[in-house]
Amino acid sequence: MAENPRHIIEGSLHSENGEGVVRMKGQFEGRCDDVWSALTDPQRLARWYGKVDGDLHVGGVFTAFVFASEWDGEGRIEECVPRRRLEVTMWEQEGAQHVLKAELFDENGPTTLALEVRGLPLDLVWAFGAGWQVHLEDLGSHLSGQGSLNPPTRWDELESIYRGMTVAPL
Repeated sequence: MAENPRHIIEGSLHSENGEGVVRMKGQFEGRCDDVWSALTDPQRLARWYGKVDGDLHVGGVFTAFVFASEWDGEGRIEECVPRRRLEVTMWEQEGAQHVLKAELFDENGPTTLALEVRGLPLDLVWAFGAGWQVHLEDLGSHLSGQGSLNPPTRWDELESIYRGMTVAPL
């Protein structure tokens, strides 16, 4: 587990069928509707994650540029159950796809987000872990109205933590 004093995010790395898997779980201020909007509204995504343009419906293809990592690629929405579940396939190059699944849980308190990213190169799964930790901390800052995102040095702080995690087979 890695944490920022403002947000506690549980992160773990795994391997399955020769590919890396990142799992993250965190609680966020705000009701499920607000967290869902921050995950799916392009204007809100641009405040904490990156620029997303395109057909944002099931089966639709979009482009994305992620500010923190400078990831620049495309994606396709595979499943969307509003305010509950989102599944997206993303790639920078054809044949190098990874699948992101996000699920929201709202139990009359903070909203819990469970995130899983599959299909990652095993030698880089640690980097995706550190990156998604930064993204979820930035989401927490956005949702709590802090506005300021993590400085570039935050990824450097998380790098050694995630490099040190053992990739456990499932």
